[in-house]
Amino acid sequence: MDQAAVGAWCRADALTFRLPDPDRRLAGVRLLQEIGLPPDRLDFAFDEAERVWLLTLPRPAAWRMEYLLERRYTDGGVERTCDPDNPRRVGGAFGDKSVVECPDYAEPAWLGAPTAEGSWRELSIRAPAVRGEIEARVWSPSARTDRVVLVHDGPEYHGFAALGQFSAAMIAAGRVAPHHLVLLGPGERDEWYSANPKYSRALASDVLPRLFVELDTRRPVVGVGTSLGGLAMLHAQRRYPLAVAGLFLQSSSFFRPEHDSQESGFRRYRRIVRFTEKVIRSSGDPARATPTTLTCGLVEENLANNRELAEVLAAQGYPVELHEVPDAHNFTGWRDALDPYLTDLLRRVWGTEGW
Repeated sequence: MDQAAVGAWCRADALTFRLPDPDRRLAGVRLLQEIGLPPDRLDFAFDEAERVWLLTLPRPAAWRMEYLLERRYTDGGVERTCDPDNPRRVGGAFGDKSVVECPDYAEPAWLGAPTAEGSWRELSIRAPAVRGEIEARVWSPSARTDRVVLVHDGPEYHGFAALGQFSAAMIAAGRVAPHHLVLLGPGERDEWYSANPKYSRALASDVLPRLFVELDTRRPVVGVGTSLGGLAMLHAQRRYPLAVAGLFLQSSSFFRPEHDSQESGFRRYRRIVRFTEKVIRSSGDPARATPTTLTCGLVEENLANNRELAEVLAAQGYPVELHEVPDAHNFTGWRDALDPYLTDLLRRVWGTEGW
């Protein structure tokens, strides 16, 4: 790689960032990141001889890193942007970011794999429990099936983590059974997904009955969610355990004061803490537990609370697996963990025979 031609690169033990400034228009440059790098190490230094801003950091426990640059101008202006000299970009719910990938990173092979035939349909589900409607986009394979995967933040999961491609590729490869993929829109996300009993009731009394009619099934669903969406899926399972056959929860927001005081400004923080504490204090009921897989990035803030909840659920009789992956709190990291971890969960729940 011609390092002088790119804005960032990764070696086995270090990350380096480079931003040219031949006319010295900038007063400073700072790296904006969400993987726990020390805040006092994020300011670039100016190299007078090369007329560039440079920053070198020890490589974190990650395959890749998403970032922005804060550029401070000599006239007092401040700009937060992607790295103009790094062509690699990745989308997300809050806009594009630059990304630097390390030599040991590779995209999942299933992204380019053949896919099973299927079709999409749109549903708008009236949900009096939340005084609104819950939008759903449903992919169904051409093969008849009564299996359902229900996904929080579904449109984002599909758009940024290629969830539809994953399902169709795994079905085509014969690695999981044919299934319907139901992508639920987040609606009033911060309110609905924050351990809200009204939203869980809407899933049980409004969403699932409509899906059962549309998809001709009564089989309990496999619930999928990330961050607050993962928390909300566990909340629904705890309240309506017979409706959920399995849980796939990625980087879920199981807030606890001892781990997550930085989130205390979130308006539904206390409600989430109360729910998490209730789960922890519960004696559990193994007969109502469900197979559960958690994934979480090695360099994200939710790792401590995910480790704790995995231990709690296991003690309560849940067949639990926690997989810590070398990434952070982002859709690419969640995408890269779908196989083998969601693949394995679906095979555990549905089996591998008689499709």
